[in-house]
Amino acid sequence: MKKVFYLKSCGTCTKILKQFDLSDWELREIKSKPISEEELSEMFEKTKSYEALFSRRSTQIKAQNIDVKSLKEDDFKKVFQAIQNTELMAPSTKSVLTVGEESLSKSIQRLGEVDFFSVVTRKPAICDF
Repeated sequence: MKKVFYLKSCGTCTKILKQFDLSDWELREIKSKPISEEELSEMFEKTKSYEALFSRRSTQIKAQNIDVKSLKEDDFKKVFQAIQNTELMAPSTKSVLTVGEESLSKSIQRLGEVDFFSVVTRKPAICDF
């Protein structure tokens, strides 16, 4: 069976998953079930490159200040394995602000003539796509 490895918190991954009919594919979220050493070897056999197996724009790469340009092929394997073993923290909620219905209504009305709008209060939540 064909497999798709993805990260549910990755916007690029979610966009790609929505674009294709993957009903006959196995979808595997790599945070909940990391890629095994055997699977990594299988992917390397298909691509002949560890570098091709991960995104240079990864938040984990940025968070660890890894200079991707200086890495050699074997280094990519080590980085890939290290990222697989990294525990991701939940995002900070310090930047979440309560706006309120009244303030939001005033902001919308300042836009000018609006055909219809509705403001509803709900319990705050953090979305983890």
